[in-house]
Amino acid sequence: MNTTPPKSQPRLRLRVSSAAERALRSRHPWLFADSIRDQNREGSPGEITVVYDHGNQFLAAGLYDPDSPLRVRVLQVGKPAVINADWFRGRLLTATQVRSNLFGPETTGWRWINGESDGWPGLVLDRYGSTLVLKLYTLGWLPWLETLLPLILEELQPERLVLRLSRNIQEPARRLFARTDGGILHGPPLDSAVLFQENGLTFEAQVLQGQKTGFFLDQRENRRKVGDLARGRAVLNAFSFSGGFSLYAARGGAKRAVDLDISAHALAAANRNFAHNQSDASVAACHHETAQGDSFEWLEGGSGGEFGLVILDPPSLAKREAERAGALQAYQRLVQLAIRRLAPGGDLLACSCSAHVGSDEFFSAVQSAARPARRPFEVIACTAHAPDHPATIPEAQYLKAIHLRFAQPPDSIRR
Repeated sequence: MNTTPPKSQPRLRLRVSSAAERALRSRHPWLFADSIRDQNREGSPGEITVVYDHGNQFLAAGLYDPDSPLRVRVLQVGKPAVINADWFRGRLLTATQVRSNLFGPETTGWRWINGESDGWPGLVLDRYGSTLVLKLYTLGWLPWLETLLPLILEELQPERLVLRLSRNIQEPARRLFARTDGGILHGPPLDSAVLFQENGLTFEAQVLQGQKTGFFLDQRENRRKVGDLARGRAVLNAFSFSGGFSLYAARGGAKRAVDLDISAHALAAANRNFAHNQSDASVAACHHETAQGDSFEWLEGGSGGEFGLVILDPPSLAKREAERAGALQAYQRLVQLAIRRLAPGGDLLACSCSAHVGSDEFFSAVQSAARPARRPFEVIACTAHAPDHPATIPEAQYLKAIHLRFAQPPDSIRR
């Protein structure tokens, strides 16, 4: 689709509130509909829109989305630029060069483009082996696929490129652009998961219909940490999804690993991931179990015994600001339940992927929940995003994790 307006139409021009001007000058990549004070005409999805300041000077340009309260995804700020294939090529190369030396040959799954934080607002590009997954969160990118596809294929040379669409844009994407979630943009058809490597372990990615782009690449560094903590322990992986944490624990020498999730589909994927790695002696020696159920209820029920290491990695508990307080209470409840299941001298890794819950308040909530147990603990580490998932604006800073280590009771310490 041509995103240049017909000659009979002038360029789409906006003027915005003073607060929005300040945000754009600070290079925030979003312009909301309620910040628009003047607009010269109606716009179409993906149309390049120019924002002028109160002095009628160029302020920013971005992709228009008439159906979204997040009306413009900002691409260029400060001075005008021609946004075309060459412009996008330069931005693609910038993102990929940053990641070119992050991973060795034992890792073939990572994020090439992380949306707003890489200058591509509303667009994510992930690699799983020879398959790339392009996920879009705004209709504004759909008219640009014909421009972006050749660039991605030329620069990254994947065997296959899959299109994923945020749930809120799937219907208009089908109706207006004949694009569907899970469509193959390039390469051979696919009827199953693709395999990729992460630090020498083999994982499945459900790229056609799985959560996010098919796997949670953002927890890579925390999974590695779990592998270092697991030797000789029983490990509980609550909200396990496809068993990433427990597979690292198994390779790290865990004697037992329990994947706990409410989804039978996720637990089946965890079993397959363990099967893919049976050539590793430590994985083969680990007793792997799955438990289907609500993690809160399962932890409270008391089955399964004690664990030397517990991982809590729930889905987002605050998808909007109004849910923030309730999410903090839920995190605290989880931590309290987990501590009851933790063996003396055990470790707890608690994670949050809720952008509306700040890091400091999450870390504080976890420690506050741990204190009533009257089991001395120390904070070993607090972590955030993996290096291929940079977060340059507050709204992108969703991932945080805290590692607590609980002391051995005096009478259990060998002299």
